[in-house]
Amino acid sequence: MAVIQLSRITAVMLGVRDLQQSLAFYKEKLGLHIIMQEQSLALLRCGDMMLGLSRSHVNLAPQVAGATEVVFAVESVRAAHKALAAEGVTFVSEPRQATEREWAAHFKDPDGHLLSIFGPEGQ
Repeated sequence: MAVIQLSRITAVMLGVRDLQQSLAFYKEKLGLHIIMQEQSLALLRCGDMMLGLSRSHVNLAPQVAGATEVVFAVESVRAAHKALAAEGVTFVSEPRQATEREWAAHFKDPDGHLLSIFGPEGQ
């Protein structure tokens, strides 16, 4: 029996109630690029990963947002926090030290999915 080695995560899929509203948030506020869009599904590129927004996934779970967090790497948490706040992103936490070298700040998308920026504190 062959052993399968999982090597990397290629995509994270999020259930969304309103695909257009979520697309606007991820594209216009976070700057992600749409690589595919259908009636109930969209895929966005974020570095080497894809972020999927799916209306169909809402039917798979009793709640849309749960105890899942999508973490976006940034070069400066303070600079990204300032830029995203200027785009209208409301943070649920101010930038704070998360590890010895890394900082984080948390916010939510229109469906309540927990998102964060993570990296050096920066300016």
